[in-house]
Amino acid sequence: MTTFETSRTSLEIASQPETWRQAAQSAGAAAGALPRNGERVAVVGCGTSWFMAHAYAQLREQGGHGETDAFAASEFPTGRSYDRIVAITRSGTTTEVLDLLNRVKGTVATTALTADPATPVMTAADHAVVLDYADEKSVVQTRFATTALVLLRAHLEAENALPPGLRPLADAIEDAESALAVPLRPEVRAAEQFTFLGTGWTYGLALEAGLKMREAAGAWTEAYPAMEYRHGPISITGPDRVAWLFGPAPQGLADDIARVGGHFHSVSTDAPGDLDPLADLILAQRLAVDLAEARGYDPDRPRNLTRSVILDTTPA
Repeated sequence: MTTFETSRTSLEIASQPETWRQAAQSAGAAAGALPRNGERVAVVGCGTSWFMAHAYAQLREQGGHGETDAFAASEFPTGRSYDRIVAITRSGTTTEVLDLLNRVKGTVATTALTADPATPVMTAADHAVVLDYADEKSVVQTRFATTALVLLRAHLEAENALPPGLRPLADAIEDAESALAVPLRPEVRAAEQFTFLGTGWTYGLALEAGLKMREAAGAWTEAYPAMEYRHGPISITGPDRVAWLFGPAPQGLADDIARVGGHFHSVSTDAPGDLDPLADLILAQRLAVDLAEARGYDPDRPRNLTRSVILDTTPA
């Protein structure tokens, strides 16, 4: 088996409690660029950023802050009316995001969350919130994505506009520290297939966990809304396969997974206490690196990927 030194990806995963704290502290200064109460908002991104957009849109709308939709930037419905578009883009150079922002410029307020202040998104958007302290050298996104979501969540928390039952952000940051320390269970590390599940805002986390495992380790992963799991996807579950749930379990789900021989991962079964779902995502990030290295892959150099997708849009 190939032996790797501590990867950049692992170091960036481990830094998340600190970058989350910085985001929570800076949310007030960024408030003027973020969606206002009652605005109709679209949140866009590509890949990981799209999944964070999905999570935020659910948090914002379920918290009563205003109608909020999430789209892959390439799929934005340009005929639909919004008060603000929020774009999440680590690199600030992603073609689809820049194309959308330039296309709507002057017709709707736009805000970009980015890690790099020296990129085209700074002028493509009306407002930019720079999280340069959460930037990454890794191709695979971890801390920028979660830190951007923490910033947005902190803004909602300050406006008293979070869904009932969500843990205070300060507790979530403490949970992130716990998620870095808890051992990965042998049954999870040895599994051959993973199905990630979530409800509401945590469905975006499930999508992201599946992507992390595919990107870093080439793993066989799927992701579904938790209540949809029994409408077909459960057929893939069995011995040596994991169903990983972010957030509370629908009634009977654990029993159904046990009945077909699968391993059920939730924070109540595999981690101490009741971790915030965003902290549970850190466990999935760690698992992706662990599995990659076990398979002889370098998590810092994932197959077929680059840090930013920049497309040639020159007409043929």
